[in-house]
Amino acid sequence: MNNQEPNSDIEHDQSRRDFLLTSAIAVAGAGVAGILNPLQAFAVEPKGSNGKDKANEKDNNMKNRKLGALEVSALGFGNMSLSGGHYGPGVDRAQGIRMIREAHERGVTFFDTAEVYGPYVNEELVGEALAPVRDKVAIATKFGFKIDGTNGLDSRPDHIRETVEGMLKRLRTDRIDLLYQHRVDLSVPIEDVAGTVKDLIDAGKVLHFGLSEPSANTIRRAHAVQPVAAIQTEYSLIERSVEHNGVLQTCEELGIGFVPWGPLGQGFLPGTMDVNAQSTFDPKTDLRATFPRFSPMVMKNNQPIIEILTTFGAKKGATPAQIALAWLMAQKPWIVPIPGTTNMDHLRENMGAVNVQLTPADLREIETAFSRIEIYGGRMDAKQMAQIGQD
Repeated sequence: MNNQEPNSDIEHDQSRRDFLLTSAIAVAGAGVAGILNPLQAFAVEPKGSNGKDKANEKDNNMKNRKLGALEVSALGFGNMSLSGGHYGPGVDRAQGIRMIREAHERGVTFFDTAEVYGPYVNEELVGEALAPVRDKVAIATKFGFKIDGTNGLDSRPDHIRETVEGMLKRLRTDRIDLLYQHRVDLSVPIEDVAGTVKDLIDAGKVLHFGLSEPSANTIRRAHAVQPVAAIQTEYSLIERSVEHNGVLQTCEELGIGFVPWGPLGQGFLPGTMDVNAQSTFDPKTDLRATFPRFSPMVMKNNQPIIEILTTFGAKKGATPAQIALAWLMAQKPWIVPIPGTTNMDHLRENMGAVNVQLTPADLREIETAFSRIEIYGGRMDAKQMAQIGQD
């Protein structure tokens, strides 16, 4: 099993839109609106010309943001789940290409992949899908895992250089827009890693440097050698460690962009997952089979989160998933979430989050609601967490 971050929402036959409509009625009937004290005067988003919710219109309001000096769409697309092995079985190649191209048609110019997804096949998929629009998009990929089944780390300079050559071929390109170290390798000084990427940037093979799941101290050390454009770490309404461990603060101080993976709580925040879902996860293809967050008891205890998002979303004409993504984008102008999915309807729903505008009053209301509940469960199992944020 590849030791990677899941960044897609869980797939279910029932659409999230149907869930929102039925749940909003049930929640209102149960008096849950009182949790939000009690959601004062939130205007419903206007309808589009076709009568559908504005949040789901194809002609959305996608704007650009900066990750360091790299300009990308305000929402990116995480491709990991398309190839399977991390968050379920994935989809066939033709469907994967359709998903990626649909995301681009809806304004996405930032696509995330990694060598270890597959391994290799996800980069090949992204390269094929984006070849016709290569000069109009930014591709991010990651190095640092051994591709030998051990889940070990390898950021030796020679290995980085060799890996990049393979990436360029698989991605059908002559440059990588954003190259991340996937996990910090304690056996290689981060200064050596940054220096190697700096050489690749000087050679034109890489344009920008990123780090995934580093500590604040590691970020500073790397940035002193080669400016870091982006940090990728899990961040969502259910996982907010980066607000307290210095990572977000360091990004703001140094002018570094931030890319949340798992922006939908690894599939929990859309609210369509049964509390017994973990029993259906295949441990061979779905990392969540061993994640504390998805045990039945923890999922049951975290249902107030879904109640808050459902009630709030109903007032804004948006789904829980859209509220969760809009909340992230509203935190800082240099935050670019990368939701992923294997479901076309969910892709369109996620992209509609750019049309959900949260005011300062909205954000205070959400914060107040969350301050009244307890969030249960760790983000990943011990094996996964052993490679997170190490110095």
